[in-house]
Amino acid sequence: MKELVFGHKSPDTDAIVAAKAFAYLQNQLDSDIDAEAVALGTPNEETKFVLAHFATEAPRVVTEASKEVDAVMLVDHNEAQQSIADIKDVTVTHVVDHHRIANFETAAPLYYYAESVGCTSTIILKLFKQNNVKIPAKLAGLMLSAIISDTLLFKSPTTTPADEAAVKELAKIADVDYETYGLEMLKAGTNLGSKSEKELIDADAKSFEMGGKTVRIDQINTVDLTEVFAREAALRSAIEEESKAEGYDLFLLMVTNILNSDTRLLVVGEPKDVVENAFAVKLVDDKVDLPGVVSRKKQVVPPLEKAF
Repeated sequence: MKELVFGHKSPDTDAIVAAKAFAYLQNQLDSDIDAEAVALGTPNEETKFVLAHFATEAPRVVTEASKEVDAVMLVDHNEAQQSIADIKDVTVTHVVDHHRIANFETAAPLYYYAESVGCTSTIILKLFKQNNVKIPAKLAGLMLSAIISDTLLFKSPTTTPADEAAVKELAKIADVDYETYGLEMLKAGTNLGSKSEKELIDADAKSFEMGGKTVRIDQINTVDLTEVFAREAALRSAIEEESKAEGYDLFLLMVTNILNSDTRLLVVGEPKDVVENAFAVKLVDDKVDLPGVVSRKKQVVPPLEKAF
């Protein structure tokens, strides 16, 4: 049976790599399954660097699944608004994820593996080992890249001992100096000059339902906050245009300096007072600096939910 395997919209490195890794694992475990890794968007600069480094083709981009298959597997997400447009028209047979569970239900039982670790690829490594399936060197390189990406080379508070152990184990298989390579990879993802404002606000964006509002949170990694905020007026305009078109009530743009692990937040839309309450701050010109904040999943979404 043919099944598509994919991560969330606006895919990051883990969304694309986890799909590749889980599809490979499923094909090794069951000869009756033809699992194909696909993507719900084009790779970002960091992911392009990773794929090129390990001489791997990017998965094809799909916008609908039901025209091709009856069943799909989800990795690195579960919330319907982050998934493929026709998710309700297909059967979800598998989910492997490391995020909260929300807006998700199925009509039939399924395989669901969720664990509070820094990266989906950390979980998938565990599944390879549980099933005694050998990981090819290139795939090991992709998987360690995903973990480095999600944990910001272990600087993110989402990092667990399992993530660090996974990178070290995968680095041996891939024959990679993960520290040197990891910094090079992260810096490749901060090459923002060639990107339009729309590309920047879509590159790593996720939508959340909170308190009856649709909240959109995008994260841009950089080594120079000044470079990004020199384009503030154009970024605001792009955010306002997209929010109007897509029905976002509140849009948070996280601009994160990967060198010092700080974030400057730009807030567009309402209610802004909820943002101020969430972080116990006062916005100035719709902006605020959040020292030590690098994780949307652990440091931004939970306090926002609580404030709403």
